[in-house]
Amino acid sequence: MIIRISRDAGERYDDFEVDSKKDITVLDLLFKLQEKHDQSLVFRYSCRGAVCGSCAIMVNGVPALACKTPLARTLDRETAGSIHLPAGAEIPEGGLLLEPLPKLPVIRDLVVDWEPFFGAYRNADPVLKAADTPPRNEYLMDREDVNDLEKYTNCILCALCWSACPVVGEVDSYPGPAALAKVYRFYLDPREPGSENRLKIADQEFGWWACDFYKNCSKVCPKGVPPNIAIGKARSALKQKGETK
Repeated sequence: MIIRISRDAGERYDDFEVDSKKDITVLDLLFKLQEKHDQSLVFRYSCRGAVCGSCAIMVNGVPALACKTPLARTLDRETAGSIHLPAGAEIPEGGLLLEPLPKLPVIRDLVVDWEPFFGAYRNADPVLKAADTPPRNEYLMDREDVNDLEKYTNCILCALCWSACPVVGEVDSYPGPAALAKVYRFYLDPREPGSENRLKIADQEFGWWACDFYKNCSKVCPKGVPPNIAIGKARSALKQKGETK
């Protein structure tokens, strides 16, 4: 099997011929390549359990977590279903193409600088702003509110949605799916007074209204977070309030 890996920020691609079992993950394969073929190969990882998001890369042209992606599934071209992404380097026949996440500066090999992603995320002010006077005992939430919030609290900030979104990089100042989903998450939170102000944060042409609903974000999310649904509901809420810009 041929493993093709982007090197030098995509200026060249190195091919490695390996004999690997299909019951391993892409991250396991990277360790094997580094140990037995090229110790200079650089990639990022941490938890190895699909919790930290560190090992996010492009696998056969699709953003994915290397630690969660079985090698067998990538060979069957079923990583994320049909998503709208521009064509990249050629995938070797019966093999694997590994590249760094797009739309982020490449540091080396498969490692990128996430600052553009996290910069947009910080601008969304992703912190709960509870009432100045806390409750006497604890905050109580209805089960329905909890269920709505849980759709968006599982985000691990892996930037897969950022990399898969066609609008990121095309619309200046677009905060990206993860940031917008987080804004909506705090809008839903009943513990934050005046949470309706959250919607105004992204009530701009480059905010809620820039999304074209390709749904790439929800297709590649390893935790099932649906930013497209949050964006759609935010638009509807703003229209009902008559506060759109």
